[in-house]
Amino acid sequence: MNRREFLVLCSASLLAERSVRLKASRYDQSLATEGWRLFEITTHVHVQNASGITRAWLPTPLVSVPYQQTLGDTYQAENGTSVMVESDDIDMLLTEWAADVDPVLTMTSRVATKDYAVDLTTPHVPPPPDLSTFAKYLRGTKLIPVDGIVKDTANQITRGAGTDIEKARAIYEWIVDNTFRDPKTRGCGTGDIRFMLETKNFGGKCADINALFVGLARAAGLPARDVYGLRVAASRRGATSLGVSSADVTKAQHCRAEVYLVGFGWVPVDPADVRKVALEEPPGHLPITHEKVRYARARLFGSWEMNWVGYNRAHDVTLPRSPGKPLPYFMYPQAETANGRADSLDPDTFRYEITVHDVTNA
Repeated sequence: MNRREFLVLCSASLLAERSVRLKASRYDQSLATEGWRLFEITTHVHVQNASGITRAWLPTPLVSVPYQQTLGDTYQAENGTSVMVESDDIDMLLTEWAADVDPVLTMTSRVATKDYAVDLTTPHVPPPPDLSTFAKYLRGTKLIPVDGIVKDTANQITRGAGTDIEKARAIYEWIVDNTFRDPKTRGCGTGDIRFMLETKNFGGKCADINALFVGLARAAGLPARDVYGLRVAASRRGATSLGVSSADVTKAQHCRAEVYLVGFGWVPVDPADVRKVALEEPPGHLPITHEKVRYARARLFGSWEMNWVGYNRAHDVTLPRSPGKPLPYFMYPQAETANGRADSLDPDTFRYEITVHDVTNA
């Protein structure tokens, strides 16, 4: 489903907005009968200490992937101008306010998700006719290089592995064994994998640990990509640490990873969440041999529980019309005024809130 079919531009009438919501509602009902969960995610932004022209950028959900479908985005920015910026790996809402305008923005996205698993027992996906589409998922980025120590480490880990799935699993197991979740890491981390390997400091959060998987996989010749998103519900798989406990998901950002394996297609993985279970699952600081950790370790190579919504797969993101530096990734609301870029990891000062409601049976 194309997001453009459901966009509500800033100049659209209230009637048009209601029309989009009605279309989404009818579509929601058919999805619910097929086991999809339906969520409504609302982001409210109020940029503080605005000076001069103010701009805000919000990530928007991936439109149509096997585990997720976006049913529509509605937004309102009083006295502001909004436009949806779209590309292959990332869509975002850009809003701009003139000087002396109080910058307030609200965006609501309706998203359907469904638990996702790939059968890894027998190859079942035919080889793609054109391998050029995978080229960008083999290249390095600013913080995820694929040469030097990254390439050397990937070669060491995958030595003796013959097939794609053997290489990917070897990298996954190495990361689970050697990394750890560091609660002191700000936000979701930076994803600077060369620094991690050179210093042998393998602590971090999802943007570090899963970026390490992506970089090592690419260096080993396997197309791989991060998927940046947001947790939206409690876990139904018995892991309280892998879900949210309230409708307030302002700080619930989480990234995952995918690797392309010949014969199986894009395979979901999440070694970072294995380490999160080890650190945070009650009573906490579980050994890697604990039953809960072993269960997560087995499940998170090949499947995702979709109490999570994916936003995009982009790295080195240049925000349109921004004079600021590119972002390593785009998972948090962003804003800039004449005073510079707001701290996206400080929602209390920046003043943004993200709430979610499960509307499956509404």
